[in-house]
Amino acid sequence: MTINQLIFRNMKKNLTNYYLYVFALVFSVALYFSFVTLQYDPSMNEATGTIRGAAALRAASILLVSIVAVFLIYANNLFIKRRSKEIGLLQLIGMTKQRIFHILSAENLILYFGSLVIGIALGFSISKLMTMIVFKVTGVEGVASLNFSSEALVQTLLVFVGVYGLIMLLNYIFIKRQTILSLFHVKQKTESRVRKISIIEIVMGILGLGLIGTGYYVSSKLFDGDFISINSLFAAMIFILASVIIGTYFFYKGSVRFVSNMIRKNKAGYLNVNEVLSLSSIMFRMKSNALLLTIITTVSALAIGLLSLSYISYYSAEKTAEGEAPDDFTFVSTEDAVEFGDALSEQGIGYSDQTTDLVRAEVYIEDIVGADMGNLNFDGSWTSMAIVSDESVEDIDVSENETKFAGYNDAMNKLMNLADSGEIKIRGSDEEIEQEYTGISKIDVLPTFFTYGLPTAVVDDSVFERIESQADPDLQIQSSKFIGLTLEEGASKEEADEIFQSMEVSEKAGNTSQYASTQFQKQNMGLIMFIVGFLGLTFLITSGCILYFKQMDEGDEEQPSYTILRKLGYTRKDLVRGIQSKQVFNFGIPLIIGLIHSYFAVQSGWFLFGTEVWTPMLIVMGVYTALYSIFGLLSVLYYKKVIREAL
Repeated sequence: MTINQLIFRNMKKNLTNYYLYVFALVFSVALYFSFVTLQYDPSMNEATGTIRGAAALRAASILLVSIVAVFLIYANNLFIKRRSKEIGLLQLIGMTKQRIFHILSAENLILYFGSLVIGIALGFSISKLMTMIVFKVTGVEGVASLNFSSEALVQTLLVFVGVYGLIMLLNYIFIKRQTILSLFHVKQKTESRVRKISIIEIVMGILGLGLIGTGYYVSSKLFDGDFISINSLFAAMIFILASVIIGTYFFYKGSVRFVSNMIRKNKAGYLNVNEVLSLSSIMFRMKSNALLLTIITTVSALAIGLLSLSYISYYSAEKTAEGEAPDDFTFVSTEDAVEFGDALSEQGIGYSDQTTDLVRAEVYIEDIVGADMGNLNFDGSWTSMAIVSDESVEDIDVSENETKFAGYNDAMNKLMNLADSGEIKIRGSDEEIEQEYTGISKIDVLPTFFTYGLPTAVVDDSVFERIESQADPDLQIQSSKFIGLTLEEGASKEEADEIFQSMEVSEKAGNTSQYASTQFQKQNMGLIMFIVGFLGLTFLITSGCILYFKQMDEGDEEQPSYTILRKLGYTRKDLVRGIQSKQVFNFGIPLIIGLIHSYFAVQSGWFLFGTEVWTPMLIVMGVYTALYSIFGLLSVLYYKKVIREAL
């Protein structure tokens, strides 16, 4: 038999092993090529918008390479271990390690570059779909088309040729280091088994749960006023990150085994077959998988958290735009408002307008602020704020000695931590007016152009006139009023915005379009959401595949145990029930812990990204859970095959 014949016979014989490797490779190449194609697609220029958008795509492609490389190396490592006995037999018949390496390299070359071609073809076929998705989430009106990019092809080939070289190097090191005897036992050594739980593991398990709980608690207090300086806030974030990651590692290293051992002891050793196949197996294997599961859980939580936050920002785009400008169109001069109003009337677009007078003055708010305003770039004692009369605000009415804040968002509420009531002072040039603070309202009164992100103080009309007469000229901005135009119901905001953008008034500071602000945020956050979602999906599939591959390895290793159980009289149905419980643990524990981590991460700072939290977060978590569960089902199907072949 020639070497070439041996290579092709080996490939035919190992098809059941190769299909995992081929799937991993085709999937990785298709994802990477389709993603890189976006960078060189001319139609994407409008979607990426700025240099930062293009840079984000490039940075994401680098991160994607890292994920894909780790995935392929892991898949190859599993594959070569499954063929360890074959490598040992080839050595027994007299082949040198160098010759065996050449045979495996030739097999790998055929499969690798054959899969590379298929992956590029698949990636090219879905590149149009990817472009359509980007256009959809960014709100770009464009036509997606199939464009084959030679630059993307060259970049993909360079990356995967590099990964191939790294894989071949690792294979060479593996073959070089193994003895003939060790090759016949590699598969049995893939997982270390720990038969007895130690005191150190018990302490580690309790400490792991404590660290995770502490991290959650601190995250819930992050913006409640307990950390009143930037330095303390940063230190708290570092503590949360370290506490949760280390706690997660200890959880897998000891907590799961500790809890499982308590359950087993509570049953006094009388475990049914389901518990033997699930509980005991988890106890003995979880420790050796601790680092892998910690990485999967942490990155899963990161992916879910980042995708949730980006979707929160995207989902809240309209509400955020309303907070920045409460009317459809905002102007700082009457002349600009009249000019734009005439242009709307010429096109038959109806509208209403309202003029609001305002004044800026220093307000003493130290007694009602629970945060260190100095560290938030504000003077904690006297802060310059915009003030309006209650006659300008339809739903707010205050007495002569009362002041109510309006135009408040969740982020500023958390950062300033205002009290529900208290005493404030408003300083004029001749006097300090003492007022009773009566709380906050989320009613949007002024655009952020006038408020600088702070709330607006609403006072009685008589008090407003006193403040206006004593206004400090140095605090005032270019206009002491703003004019808001609101379109009539049914009028096209898009058409009105086109008119606005075509006029010179759109270029003046303070003149804003709520529709344009919404579209701008959707475009920016839509692109970020696509990139984060794409990377999150890639990691989800790669981590799911890694756990699935590991379950395949465990299934093959445990097949003799299933043979014994079948001979003792247990049916396939009995064993499958135990396997299903086992997969709930194997896939469920990392998923649940990752979801809980991401929940607390999102809850601690979602208000910095938007106004809505539950709907976007639950949608992301639901989709992630559904996709992740697919790999658990695939593992159960593989175990059914192993059980069927056990007897």
